[in-house]
Amino acid sequence: MALKITLKPHERMIIGGSLIKNGCKTAELFLENRVSLLRQKDIMSEEEAKSPCRRIYFVIQLMYIDNGKLKEYHGIFRELLKDVASAAPSTKEQIEKITDLTIAGKYYQALKAVRKLINYEEELLKYVTESL
Repeated sequence: MALKITLKPHERMIIGGSLIKNGCKTAELFLENRVSLLRQKDIMSEEEAKSPCRRIYFVIQLMYIDNGKLKEYHGIFRELLKDVASAAPSTKEQIEKITDLTIAGKYYQALKAVRKLINYEEELLKYVTESL
């Protein structure tokens, strides 16, 4: 069964590692085989990856769309997780879940889990800033 995707005018997405940009009208795509894809709202640029948890998201995104460098990305991923875990031990459960999903190759689900971690990171930073 094909996956139907409706793209808004000028919306971007990554399909199988290729960046696709829609024209000025709504378009429908039907993906008839399994392929990695990220809609524009889920794509994080390298410039947006300014916090430790956002860098984790970015590197998992790279694993998902560019599996040619998985070994390199997994090394970066492990270092980032170690840094976050040592700075915020309260993230242990979330990090374990993200690690399990990533090891299993479930990158899209891992990205969704990292979104929750990013929200938690923002809450922590807000609390620390307000405490000063």
